[in-house]
Amino acid sequence: MKADIIGWTSSVVLLLTLLRQTYTQWRTKATAGVSRWLFVGQLTASTGYAIYSYLLHNWVFLTSNIALLATAVVGECMYLSNRRRRGT
Repeated sequence: MKADIIGWTSSVVLLLTLLRQTYTQWRTKATAGVSRWLFVGQLTASTGYAIYSYLLHNWVFLTSNIALLATAVVGECMYLSNRRRRGT
């Protein structure tokens, strides 16, 4: 039970951090300093970890990695949209 609390808390902190970065990117419409490979790597890793978590029946990490996967998709869409707007 204590291990689950640590896992859920850590997942929430990571997700909030990524959501804040995505919000800042959306608000400023900036692409400078944002690596497209960050989102590609996050997408790949989150997919792999979600499958791994499912196979282990680890619901904390399955839920977390699905949320991180969604964050990666939203972030990549914003990155591409911001690049199109700036013509880069």
